[in-house]
Amino acid sequence: MSLLETLNADIKQAMKDRDKGTLSVIRMVKSTVMNEQISLGHDLTQEEELTVLSREVKQRHDSLSEFEKGGREDLAAGIRSELEILSKYLPKQLSEAEVQAIVDAAIAKTNASTPKDMGKVMGIVTPQVKGKADGKLVATLVKSALA
Repeated sequence: MSLLETLNADIKQAMKDRDKGTLSVIRMVKSTVMNEQISLGHDLTQEEELTVLSREVKQRHDSLSEFEKGGREDLAAGIRSELEILSKYLPKQLSEAEVQAIVDAAIAKTNASTPKDMGKVMGIVTPQVKGKADGKLVATLVKSALA
């Protein structure tokens, strides 16, 4: 089942459950997916759907950190609930140890040894962990391994 089909089914369920918060988040994501589909001019592949979802999650993580810095716990709580809803549509997240293993394999494959080689390593690691791990975590692990 495609992401749009899943979102449509979840919209119907949220309407039946009268869950306005969930309904709002799912409708927003569906709108974003459909806009991406229109701009590309074709049905989205699973990879493209994952890119759209990852972008939505990243935006919310950024908002969450800003709200927490500003002491706006009321707004931060709303963003946390949105993230919880969005997490249902993302693949299972990799643990830090799993990401580290992927980074180590990429370093061995590219024979990287200095921080200047970070781009080569990230080029191999990023496609493998897309949507499954936070980009900041990946960058941090690569930097520490090459330092």
